[in-house]
Amino acid sequence: MPKLHFLSDRNKGYLFALIATISFSNVYIFSKAALNEVSLAQFWLYWFAIGLLFNILFSLRNGSFKLLKDLPLKSFKLFFILGGLEVATTSTFFISLKIIPDPAVASFLGNMYVVFLVVLGVLMLKERFSFMESVGVAITVLGAFTVGYKGGSSFKDFFVAGTGFVLINSFLAAFTSIIAKKAIKKYNPSLINVNRTFFLFLFAFVFFLISGDSFSIPSSALKNIAIGALLGPVLGILTIYYSFKYIEASRSSVIQGLKGIIVLIGSYIYFGMFPQTIPLIGGIITVIGVLIMTLSKAKLLPWRIFRPR
Repeated sequence: MPKLHFLSDRNKGYLFALIATISFSNVYIFSKAALNEVSLAQFWLYWFAIGLLFNILFSLRNGSFKLLKDLPLKSFKLFFILGGLEVATTSTFFISLKIIPDPAVASFLGNMYVVFLVVLGVLMLKERFSFMESVGVAITVLGAFTVGYKGGSSFKDFFVAGTGFVLINSFLAAFTSIIAKKAIKKYNPSLINVNRTFFLFLFAFVFFLISGDSFSIPSSALKNIAIGALLGPVLGILTIYYSFKYIEASRSSVIQGLKGIIVLIGSYIYFGMFPQTIPLIGGIITVIGVLIMTLSKAKLLPWRIFRPR
């Protein structure tokens, strides 16, 4: 990564968080485009193979692998745990994206990640839970409920198909973020990212062999996978890890909370899809809730910023 000496550490953190948000937003678009043409097994195999290749090349270039010889044995236990968590987190994400037709809806539902991040921060890190954060949690949950609400008479048909996978993914992503935040202080972000994509590729390869699917996929799908894999497993994850290195996860989440809006615009441009009125209103509510939570957590609420010293 560039040194960016002209920026303060906090501004570096915000810049990396912004790059990560734009990258992750495009992952929704390009991965959904590829998933419309290929099976999950085919998608995972090529997506994580390309992601692993990019990450290895990047780590070779910046010399991160030289740091392996100095790592204590207990660090590899942490890498194993992070790898397993990433397999569960990433697989549920793509399953939900495969099921939910509109990537913008999936993205708005994914704002529950910030709710889980705040709650787990209280439970695991003993962080304080302010009144405004609780307001943000309530608003985000209300918005997610509105986005996912389908209106069926039975519980099975009450929510949009795939909602359960988004909630599982959001919880796992928040749990993984807390562990990764601690790990970033001790270990190189590039090594953690290589470890992540290595475990994901192993999982994808085994799943592909079991599925019996063909290696042959359309060239258009391969193009979308290559672009998305560069943006997600490489640029997106790496920049979010670097943002954790310079700023608190809560401050990084302020920027990430805008992801749904970017995905909404990209989905309309790329697929010509736009959520119906109720899911759209719910999505906007989740963005408002996330911003209240994250701004409060990061102590960036307007009355905190402009109050007299």
